[in-house]
Amino acid sequence: MRTLLIVNPNATSTTRSTRDLLAHALESRTQLTVRHTEHRGHAAELARWAADTRMDLIVVHGGDGTVNETVNGFLPLPGEPQREWLPRLGVIPGGSANVFARSLGIEPDPVTATNQLIDLVADDADRRIGLGVADDRWFLFSAGVGLDADVCEAIDAKRAAGKTATPARYLRTTVRQFFRAKRHAPQVRLDIPGNEPVTDVHYAFVTNASPWTYLDNTPVVTNPGTTFESGLGVFAMRTMGVLPTLLVARQLLAAHGDPKSRTLFRDDDVAAVTVTAAEPIGLQIDGDFIGRRNMVNFTAVPDILDVVAPKP
Repeated sequence: MRTLLIVNPNATSTTRSTRDLLAHALESRTQLTVRHTEHRGHAAELARWAADTRMDLIVVHGGDGTVNETVNGFLPLPGEPQREWLPRLGVIPGGSANVFARSLGIEPDPVTATNQLIDLVADDADRRIGLGVADDRWFLFSAGVGLDADVCEAIDAKRAAGKTATPARYLRTTVRQFFRAKRHAPQVRLDIPGNEPVTDVHYAFVTNASPWTYLDNTPVVTNPGTTFESGLGVFAMRTMGVLPTLLVARQLLAAHGDPKSRTLFRDDDVAAVTVTAAEPIGLQIDGDFIGRRNMVNFTAVPDILDVVAPKP
């Protein structure tokens, strides 16, 4: 088996000792090539090369952004020429949240996850999952417009200034961005095939799995019925009022969260959704701020990626 190990050395929780352990474990069982990312977009370049040279497995040791970049590097979008050969994907958590890996049942500790990966590879344990597309980009677990995109933009700026993306910083930034956005009128509309338009929306999340994210070890659940094997989840808030927001937020953190509110539109299984905004609005994909757009088309693509992960 030929394996490419992509390591993001700048990811939040990657360490030299973990990288060495992972490389040693894979080298003892596969024909291993190790590459470290050196710039933005490098993971995509490496993944494309791995697919071009028909490598069997790509293992990513980094955060959600590095994994997203890797998948977008080697997996053609719907409508593009398809590859004759696609590698499988393995993930060892190395970021701050590691939502994609944890949603797949990968252990959050990198050392434990390394042993888990080796056992799964030895057992030839694959899982075929669906992904989401936001216009011209794959997303693995989450995308959103409005509030969470603004939070991601602010966090990216803090990272650029050398600050670590900790759960506490995410929480403080979310509160700050919420009160900034609270002053603005709703400008988002959702169009879902077979449904009436959803109007007067302040911000919306589109998910491909559950939970939406993690607050330390606490899962934050927006769409509990959304899985990698189903359609997309849609979570759209029609209010910026503090009290109704707090009531919904409490449900998001509940052990068996099933958020409901008259100010919330939620559907856990849709094939597609189009988001339009009166003015350009922020878009985030898998925790990375992408930019501002007036319209985004989200589509579910089932059974598209083979990952080395436990069966659901």
